[in-house]
Amino acid sequence: MVPVSERITFRGTGHRKEKQAPLVTERDRKQSVAQENAILVKLLDPHVDYSADPLDELDGLATTAGTTVVGKLTQRREKPDPGTYLGKGKIEELKLCADASAADVIIFDNELSPGQTRNLERETERKVIDRTELILDIFATHAQTLESRLAVELAQLEYSLPRLKRMWSHLDRIKMGVGMRGPGEKQLEVDRRLVEKRIKDLKDDLEKVSKRRERQVSARRESMTISLVGYTNAGKSTLMNRLTDAQVLSADMLFATLDTRTRRWRLPHWGPVLLSDTVGFIRDLPHRLIASFKATLEEANQADLLLHVADASNPEVEQQIAAVYDVLEEIGIEQKDTLLVLNKIDRIEDSRRLEQLQARYPGSVAVSAFTGEGSERLAIAVSDALSKSFSDVEIEAEVGNGKLVAYLATNGEIVSKRYGDERLVVHCRIPTAHLGRIQNQNPDVVIRPYGEESSPSDAVGDVA
Repeated sequence: MVPVSERITFRGTGHRKEKQAPLVTERDRKQSVAQENAILVKLLDPHVDYSADPLDELDGLATTAGTTVVGKLTQRREKPDPGTYLGKGKIEELKLCADASAADVIIFDNELSPGQTRNLERETERKVIDRTELILDIFATHAQTLESRLAVELAQLEYSLPRLKRMWSHLDRIKMGVGMRGPGEKQLEVDRRLVEKRIKDLKDDLEKVSKRRERQVSARRESMTISLVGYTNAGKSTLMNRLTDAQVLSADMLFATLDTRTRRWRLPHWGPVLLSDTVGFIRDLPHRLIASFKATLEEANQADLLLHVADASNPEVEQQIAAVYDVLEEIGIEQKDTLLVLNKIDRIEDSRRLEQLQARYPGSVAVSAFTGEGSERLAIAVSDALSKSFSDVEIEAEVGNGKLVAYLATNGEIVSKRYGDERLVVHCRIPTAHLGRIQNQNPDVVIRPYGEESSPSDAVGDVA
């Protein structure tokens, strides 16, 4: 085998070693993955009643990764076998199933230890990956920007570090020539040292990216910001396209979006706000991925309001909503103002199901991002939610202060204007955070709550 010092590449599954060869294009990689047949396996809790197919989500993940699912296998067991995860008889059944279906890879919906993976590969004579490794593969395929690629590589390396023994079948000392004889070093130790150094470099790079992202987000604080969060494939990107005509990628697949996109959304009777799309969450999202994508999730962390988009047509929508709240708690933003959006209502055949969801989640808004149904309701609900931090005021200034009028139009909603010979009164709704800046930059300005009796002035004549 070629030493890591010559070449070590983490592609797709994150741990396969490749010999020196021409660079494989993304198209070639996808085509090679698409040729693999997969068997899905899950260990079930014997005390849980699974109403839906327990392997349905893993099926979606495997399909997104480009594999063809040719078989499924489950086992009810109190606790996994420490050596092979499954029981002895079930492993024999798995081997027969793999042989009969010509499977290339076996995918577990559970997280396997390095030893369990190694033992299963030896027993089945096939590649074995777990849920975490599959998600990392999908992320590696969909990452487009430098930021997301760095985050994916870091997550892959941290996953692979305790599994380096799978990359080498030998632990021989490196052969040393004349003048190079000495204690030597195990190849595994060389690998580990190089991987640890790369992890450190990636963390340093991501720290720089994170600080840059924080500065970018902070620079937009003059505008109210809203962040779309939710379970993967809940329809966040489709909703963003509906609300802002952003034309971002929206596909009926898991993890179609990994990179944050921000667009301007003008709320009726309100004003412009910034709407950001973020990476989707999923049940048992690997902790290393959450840490790696900290910079990407900065948009959600700094947002004034979170729109939690859920797929109301999914039979497990309650569990998905709970999983998203778990992730929000893990990244420390569970207390942020959140509006639940029940999406894909056009796919719900029984109206009683939607009524049950709305009764369980009072204050939620039902929409269809695909047809546009409920978009106006959502805009009104968002406006009401943001009103907590907005002020309805009258601002009196000199007539010639066009810069102030432009600032109010850009950052708020001008309801009306009244002109006099020397003074102008503007009735507007604007984020309260802007009022201090307006007063500091315009000392002659008078700001008062709308409806409060004004002092005598020469401002006359209403202009809408």
